[in-house]
Amino acid sequence: MTTTPPTAPRRWQKIGALLSALLLGLTLAACSSGTKATPASGGGSKGTITLGFIPSWTDGLSTAYLLKNRLEAMGYTVKLDTLSEAAPLYAGLAKGNVDIYPSAWPEVTHKAYMQKYGSSIEDLDTYYSHAKLTMAVPKYLTNINSIADLKGKSSMFGGKIIGIEPGAGLTKITKEQVMPQYGLTGNYKLVTSSTTAMLTQLKKATNAKKPIVVTLWRPFWANSAFPVKDLKDPKGALGKSEGLHFLAHKGFSAKYPDVAKFISGIKLNDKQYGSLEDMVVNKYGKGKEPQAVSAWLKQNPDVLPALPKS
Repeated sequence: MTTTPPTAPRRWQKIGALLSALLLGLTLAACSSGTKATPASGGGSKGTITLGFIPSWTDGLSTAYLLKNRLEAMGYTVKLDTLSEAAPLYAGLAKGNVDIYPSAWPEVTHKAYMQKYGSSIEDLDTYYSHAKLTMAVPKYLTNINSIADLKGKSSMFGGKIIGIEPGAGLTKITKEQVMPQYGLTGNYKLVTSSTTAMLTQLKKATNAKKPIVVTLWRPFWANSAFPVKDLKDPKGALGKSEGLHFLAHKGFSAKYPDVAKFISGIKLNDKQYGSLEDMVVNKYGKGKEPQAVSAWLKQNPDVLPALPKS
């Protein structure tokens, strides 16, 4: 606290006293509040946490902004690091360049990455337990109900299976497991580009009611947005259902125990997860993810654990 020099005129002494009283009153008012306000800038002073995710994979997009909202409310500054492939994301996580991967598929889809980097990664939580890789066709293709039904019908689909990113676990499993086991290798080409490109092709085909076969997964908003059906997988080539995890670099829990504890309590069922993704991707859309999460939290006030007290 500063004092006014004795030689200053009395009017300045009075002004100084008024300012001191005003500042003291503001400080006491702030301290008397039962809740800690989130900084207007969306950041905090407890440290910076980097979330790495692939924007076109909307499970990670949705949960990244969900965590960003909650961690900022806890007083952290959150940085979003967007990547286009899973491999550099896992590598960055293992090296500590990324703190948290907010929606990983480490049990089946990303098993190879976990085998390579798992010793440098912490598993914070399984927030969703029924994730599944699929292949799908439009519902109007009534004679195609199983992956096995695709054999001998490549001309119907122009010899193409429309996939997503080349480095995706789904791409690897489709190419190395599904196609060989069902006798599709050589008759079909797995076309890879991006999730966005796949969805564009799916929309174009279903609007024209033309045949198309795509690689998909659950949970994913596209399953309800387009008239598609999962193909049965009698050989189990796509693998069993798996969990969606929050992964962090090794040592994260020791450095941020409050964050690790909070995240470990997050559990979403189908309805809760579906409403979050639908809010982020469809109801609000690109560029409005923070507003979408705020709206979802308002509608679902009791789904997430309570924030730890400072």
